[in-house]
Amino acid sequence: MKRLILILAPCLILAACQHRPLQVTQASEELISIDTSLDAIADSAYLTLLEPVRLSLEEQLSKPLGTAPEHMQALKPESNLLNWSADALLHMAQQVSGQDVDMSVVNIGGLRCEWPAGDITFRNVFELMPFDNELVILTLTGQDLLDLAQCFAEQGGQGMSGMRLVIHNNKAERVTLNSHPIVPQMLYRVATSDYLSEGNDRLTPLNRYSARWNSGMKIRDLYIDYIRQHPIVSAPTDGRTTIR
Repeated sequence: MKRLILILAPCLILAACQHRPLQVTQASEELISIDTSLDAIADSAYLTLLEPVRLSLEEQLSKPLGTAPEHMQALKPESNLLNWSADALLHMAQQVSGQDVDMSVVNIGGLRCEWPAGDITFRNVFELMPFDNELVILTLTGQDLLDLAQCFAEQGGQGMSGMRLVIHNNKAERVTLNSHPIVPQMLYRVATSDYLSEGNDRLTPLNRYSARWNSGMKIRDLYIDYIRQHPIVSAPTDGRTTIR
């Protein structure tokens, strides 16, 4: 009898240690609005601790960087804010890389606000570019750029600097780069974001690069530097993208 107990005891211990898979038997949900109704349960001591930080941040965000003479909007096929964003990116890409960069590409969906006429502050730039996208410079063939122009045409326009094209019946026509025809076999440098370099936002030709230079710099910070250098924030709608 004792031998039988000694054999069974380890088996019982092992059985007791086995984990049964958990299963959800019931679930409920509650919609909680993130608004002033939560102020009543706020941690006042914690808010007091954060107040100096909040005031300092508010002061920094409210500092003017430059001035926009007119209301700035990002609209297709081109507009003042869309063109400014692309022009600024191209200028800063050439400056920080020390390379000749042929064009820049900015997706209109990545520009998240408008800018009113008047002072342009740190807050305006953060609201325009809330993402931590970084500048990259891609090496693409001329054929890639022609395919990219066709993507622009199908989407009714995107932010670009250096390229010009006419959109007719959703087709890209009379595509030029810095006033010259694009040679399909030639290599060109394109400044854009790391996000778009993956072919996102239906700009798949950008993902065909043969080389990629990573700046490690956030585009938002480059825009801030550009405004410091060019405090009059404006860009003409110059017919770089025309629909007929």
